[in-house]
Amino acid sequence: MHALEWAIRTARTTDAHDIHAIYAPIVTTTAISFEIEPPSVAQLEDRIRGTLTRFPYLVCVTDEKVLGFAYAGAHRERAAYRWSVDVTVYVGEEARRSGVGRSLYGSLIRILQRQRFHAAFAGITLPNEGSVSLHKSLGFQLLGIYEEVGFKFGRWHSVSWWRRALSDGQTVAEPISFEALRDELPNLFRTDTMS
Repeated sequence: MHALEWAIRTARTTDAHDIHAIYAPIVTTTAISFEIEPPSVAQLEDRIRGTLTRFPYLVCVTDEKVLGFAYAGAHRERAAYRWSVDVTVYVGEEARRSGVGRSLYGSLIRILQRQRFHAAFAGITLPNEGSVSLHKSLGFQLLGIYEEVGFKFGRWHSVSWWRRALSDGQTVAEPISFEALRDELPNLFRTDTMS
C-alpha cells in the first residue's frame, strides 16, 4: 500500500457528504452512536455551522476526501459547566487504526487547551476496544460506566465515561471562541502520513 499524506483542517459545510458517508453506517449498523436514524446531509451541514460558532469541528483529509472527523461541544448548558466540553471522534472504516483518530484528537485537544477549557469528557459505548485504547493512550481516565443507559437494536447498551484534563486548574480564565483562534490554527493542526 502506498503512503497517503493527510492533513487536518476545520470542517466546512461541503464536507457534510463525506461525513455522512462515514457516520450513517455507524448509526445504522452499530450502537457506537445512540442516534437511531442517521442525520441528513443538510442536518450535518447545520451541525457543522452550529458547532463552529463556539467549538472546533475538524476533519482529516487526503485529496480533500474526509477520512475522519472530530468535534467538541458543551458538556452541559448551565454556566458553571462552561469550562468542560464533550469530545467525539469518528474515523472511516478504511482509515481506522492508521493514526487518523489520534491526530484528530491531538489537534482537537491542543485547540481546546488554547480555548482555555479545563476538561474534556468522552462517552464510549461498550464494548469498543479500539476507542478505549485510543482514549487511554491520549491521557483520558475512566470515570465510570453508565450501565444499560441506551436501548438500540433490541438490547441495552452501557457507556463508559472518560475524562482528560486540559489545564492544571490553577488559573481559571473565561473560555474563548473557536473563531478567536483563527490565526493560530495552522500551528495547532497536524499533518501526517499513513501507510
